[in-house]
Amino acid sequence: MEEQFVLRVPPSVAERLDRLLSENASSDDKSLDLSFEEDGRSGTFVIGNDRFPASLLDLPTVVESYKTYDDSVLIKTADIGQMIMVRDPNDPGPDTVEYRHGLTPPMRDARKRRFRREPDLNPELVQRVEQDLLNISAGGPTDNMNIEVAGQQKNADGNAGNTSKNPAPAPELKTDIPEAATNAGEPDRSDSDESDDSI
Repeated sequence: MEEQFVLRVPPSVAERLDRLLSENASSDDKSLDLSFEEDGRSGTFVIGNDRFPASLLDLPTVVESYKTYDDSVLIKTADIGQMIMVRDPNDPGPDTVEYRHGLTPPMRDARKRRFRREPDLNPELVQRVEQDLLNISAGGPTDNMNIEVAGQQKNADGNAGNTSKNPAPAPELKTDIPEAATNAGEPDRSDSDESDDSI
């Protein structure tokens, strides 16, 4: 697949890019450059003799891009997860690395409105569980055996069981009781006899 990104520019720069791509550009718009600083998130977008600040931002969702050769079959070309936002020189830069909104109006403030909040995890608990998993994968015992599991209780046998499940019923025992008058004179048949006398 190709490597792609979304380039979002101010309207004045978009007009100049349209002229450049349609090959009707003047000689001063022919140069186009994008360079980033060492942090990899902030940079400079140059078109002609004008320089604009740019930022690399993460999109809240992955966007798929497609292309077509015959206007009927779409071919997926890339998954796009980042956007380069070019700003006017007097606009302030973003304070986070993730863009709040998606690319379309329904995805405005998508992270806050459409996705559930990330759970509040205790970092010490995460490190303890991670260490236990590493110990188990290495074949050793766990250090923390006092993990409480909600919804479990002791059965009468002393085994841990889930309270939401009913215990399995015991199989019924068949007792050999002689049938007095119903089968008198008929030979005994085993349970495995599958013949049908009803025909």
